Amino acid sequence: MQPSRDISRLIEIMAALREPATGCPWDVEQTFESIAPYTIEEAYEVADAIHRGDSDDLCEELGDLLLQVVYHARMAEELEQFAFGDVVQAVTKKMIRRHPHVFGDAEARDAGMAKGQWDAIKREEKRERAERRVAQGKDAEARRGLLDAVPVTLPALTTAEKLQKQAAHVGFDWGKAGPVIAKIREELDELEAEIEEAGPDTTPEMEDELGDVLFAMANLARHLEIDPEKALGRTNRKFRRRFAHIETRARADDRGLEAMSLDDMEALWQEAKRIERGGDAPAAVSTSDT
Repeated sequence: MQPSRDISRLIEIMAALREPATGCPWDVEQTFESIAPYTIEEAYEVADAIHRGDSDDLCEELGDLLLQVVYHARMAEELEQFAFGDVVQAVTKKMIRRHPHVFGDAEARDAGMAKGQWDAIKREEKRERAERRVAQGKDAEARRGLLDAVPVTLPALTTAEKLQKQAAHVGFDWGKAGPVIAKIREELDELEAEIEEAGPDTTPEMEDELGDVLFAMANLARHLEIDPEKALGRTNRKFRRRFAHIETRARADDRGLEAMSLDDMEALWQEAKRIERGGDAPAAVSTSDT
């Protein structure tokens, strides 16, 4: 079998890998549940390649992600649920329907995309899906709550933002950022009180209070129209850069990090900040025996 630019070749490869008698034993034994973590991992690797600006890696990682789609579709086909073609048809139908200003008639294209129309179309799709589930005898699933639309497997910070956004659709929300900031201060006070009460031990109550702080922070990010995952990602990268500077300066002075005091490392941290802001680094670094 030869490589190809045609998607049908990838589908053939996956079918061959899943063939019980002649396929790959590892691939044959996989299930939706066992493959799901790999699907999530591949999506993150796509995002990482984009962040690094590496087009070669991006091409490869997109292929790996596409393989995951083909993999799930193949397993569904084996169970006589749906096939890859059904996946393609469903998403093309959705995209055409959600973009009447692009794919609609002349009147729709001239009118453009009205504010709120995207959400209205999605609500209509959700209603139709619920009706289909009822017709298929899945009435319990059709009566799912408002927040059930948020996947439970998303990162916790993203989940918090999406839960709050869903609740806001029915008015369960503050109208502006000010009250959210006040709520963050309130939650921090409660966390501090729990820390003082618990002493040196970590308690479930302390974890609850910290979770409340993070949840409120995600809410603030939403009101500021800032992606909390992206914001934290930027801070993580900043931490990496500045800590790498500490390591570089320590090596230049022929010192190990374990031999440096916290004050020494803090001085280098501040030096890294000054460099990032366009300042000059000092010629020498203070030393310490502690």
